[in-house]
Amino acid sequence: MSNRTIPLVDLSKFVNGDEKEREAFVEQLGEAFHNVGFVGVINHGVPKELIDGFFQSSKNFFSLPVSVKKHYEIPEMAGQRGYTSFGREHAKQSKVADLKEFYQFGQYVEDDEVLAQKYPPNPFVEEMPSFSENAEKLYKAFEAAGGHLLRAIAIHLNLPEDYFKDKIHNGNSILRSIHYPPITEEPETAIRAEQHEDINLITLLVGASAGGLQLLNSEGEWLDILPENDEIVINVGDMLQRLTNNYLKSTTHRVVNPPKELWHVPRLSIPFFLHPKSDMDLTCLPQCVTDETPLAYEDMTAGEYLDERLREIGLKA
Repeated sequence: MSNRTIPLVDLSKFVNGDEKEREAFVEQLGEAFHNVGFVGVINHGVPKELIDGFFQSSKNFFSLPVSVKKHYEIPEMAGQRGYTSFGREHAKQSKVADLKEFYQFGQYVEDDEVLAQKYPPNPFVEEMPSFSENAEKLYKAFEAAGGHLLRAIAIHLNLPEDYFKDKIHNGNSILRSIHYPPITEEPETAIRAEQHEDINLITLLVGASAGGLQLLNSEGEWLDILPENDEIVINVGDMLQRLTNNYLKSTTHRVVNPPKELWHVPRLSIPFFLHPKSDMDLTCLPQCVTDETPLAYEDMTAGEYLDERLREIGLKA
């Protein structure tokens, strides 16, 4: 009997399949994003050795002394590049900080000198070159997989297949390595990461080193998400929900603490937040606004929305 709580799709059926297989994939992905907001993806094209290499180099980075890690904390970056200390970020509705520290890598612009000047550089971790080197390779692999998924979603929304292509090329995407240290005392909250929704278009998450990820279903129940084998968990972010006037669902999720006997076990997870460029218009698509589903959002660009949310979660003043 399967313990699955989210649908599972095979991305190779869309990338390399025939017309019938592509149509079936588009329908499956669209239904998953509309009804659940989450989906598991296999044959996603992100090499296992890249994922394993980045997991190991992340583990090594977080084991460095705090004084060394803080050298890569850049307050004016609002957490968008480099290291963010334990206890800085919180969910938008919470005043209690999540039980985590993290490191973020941003876009690697290679073909647009003007845009390259607008993005801050990624600090290179001198003590651990493999951390920065592995990050760039994994970032690009995630970006490619995410692009395929958005092509399928564009088709599902009756948009041109390449609708998102120029919007995500050199977009403001983020690769985040999150470390939840061992819990050494009774926490203020029983949540390693309080319930929240993601800001971006879609999030790609490789299996964490320990359990704890849960989604809130339409019946108000918290369900465990347990990725199998080499699948990547994908979820809709608020920007895609906003663009589709709530047709695609940005589902609430959280990371709960383990049982007390496992407090000593740390947790490491690697999400990739796929963002568009800041000038993308998030005005709701006309086909998603009807008498039954009236316009739910005011017009806003992706950059304006990101800025608003960073303030809400405590990363920007």
